Amino acid sequence: MTEPISILLVDDHEVVRKGIRSYLDSLSEYRVVGEASNGEEAINIVEEFIPDVVLMDLIMPGMDGVETTRRIKKISPRTQVVVLTSFHDDSHIFPALKAGATSYILKDMKMDKLVESLKRAVTGEVTLHPLVARRVLQNYRGEDPEEQPLYAELSGREQEVLLLIANGLSNSEIAAKLVISENTVKGHVSNILSKLHLADRTQVAVFAWQKGIMRRE
Repeated sequence: MTEPISILLVDDHEVVRKGIRSYLDSLSEYRVVGEASNGEEAINIVEEFIPDVVLMDLIMPGMDGVETTRRIKKISPRTQVVVLTSFHDDSHIFPALKAGATSYILKDMKMDKLVESLKRAVTGEVTLHPLVARRVLQNYRGEDPEEQPLYAELSGREQEVLLLIANGLSNSEIAAKLVISENTVKGHVSNILSKLHLADRTQVAVFAWQKGIMRRE
């Protein structure tokens, strides 16, 4: 009988760990050997159990996922690290891959696809989210990432909201102009900040002008 694939779950959000564990526990071919909420805990568990695969978050308090990945690969080179994160910018992708991660997937992935990536990782097969694969390929080709602007990843409504922010409108003014609720506007603003990797509305406005979006409009 084939031994189940041993998995360590590393994420500072308990709800994420428990959700994934619940699904994996229902599958006989996987065995979760532990959960860790930070890098230090993860390293201790790896030293004890030498899991086949570590499912690794990148942003955690204390030691981040990149450094944790690097240390895990030193402790147990046979252990494969699959990054599971919400971030797909160069400042996260390439350090994680260089640290030794086998795969890089995003948290919008369906559970069955996530499980498939864990199985593939055991044999060293790489799984990259399409957005990540695109950046890796662009980097290999030496292409300028500005040729595929992040702006294009915004939905039509989000692009409308971005332009209105750049024009100096408040959330309430945007809501009135688009005939939607202010809460909906706040949701769009949050998505815009996340997708463009920006911190606040001011940076959104600066982004729109720097990239020539306002001039095109």
